[in-house]
Amino acid sequence: MQLLDGKVVSQSIKERIKQEVAQMLDEGKRAPHLAAILIGENPASKTYVANKEKSAREVGMISTVYKLSENTSEKEVFEIIDFLNNDAEVDGFIVQLPLPEHLDEQKIIAHINPDKDVDGFHPINLGKMLLGQPTFLPATPMGILELLKHYNIETEGKHCVVVGRSHIVGTPMALLMSRPTYPGNATVTLCHSKTKNLQEITKTADILIVAMGKPQYITADFVKKDAVVIDVGIHRIEDPSKSSGFRLVGDVDFESVSAVASWLTPVPGGVGLTTVASLLINTLQARKNKME
Repeated sequence: MQLLDGKVVSQSIKERIKQEVAQMLDEGKRAPHLAAILIGENPASKTYVANKEKSAREVGMISTVYKLSENTSEKEVFEIIDFLNNDAEVDGFIVQLPLPEHLDEQKIIAHINPDKDVDGFHPINLGKMLLGQPTFLPATPMGILELLKHYNIETEGKHCVVVGRSHIVGTPMALLMSRPTYPGNATVTLCHSKTKNLQEITKTADILIVAMGKPQYITADFVKKDAVVIDVGIHRIEDPSKSSGFRLVGDVDFESVSAVASWLTPVPGGVGLTTVASLLINTLQARKNKME
């Protein structure tokens, strides 16, 4: 088994972006500016936004975070989005998900200027993706494509099984893997919570992409020998042997699946890192779009 190492891939992407940003600055142009809106105290969201901020600064980008309380009203969120939509100095921004329950995720995402929607969740950008038009791809599916490209994983004609149908990962991933391009040209099966005989289906996958939100659910029994397995999940589970009292695991049981898979992403150190790197790719593109 070989690792699909997110650290190696994200570092390669960041190095490339860093050089492009440096060239912009040498030419007297402003660096790309990525902003984030963080609402509430979700620990995973706080960690994720901090990683985005750190990564943006590593490549020479400007990074701003707007931290709002858990009970911020929809009207207040819209006001900040309007401000960022109209700020010529901000190239792209994200509203970190999940949102507190009283806020309507779809309404808030639809309020973002599609030209600044570097998370790729706006209906216009998702529609362009469906039509194969140039657009901002959702960062996690894009990060998975970057992993496949970096390690030259063959996808054409392969059976790709995607477990999970969210609009953030599963549904766009299934679409992207079926497109007439590389990575793509795969025959795709999309599974979800109502799928019968899940194990029988996943065992037929040459490429298995798991985004189901259940810790260590996919064991070796679900995986065909020499399959490529990509684990999108991340969960904290108790572990008294760790000083923190917990450890991070994915949707895939790494230990058992590593005995049968040909390639496997670690958690942490896999898809999460390439997701952040993909957000930087989109932010750089947003800046370039303004310069055209």
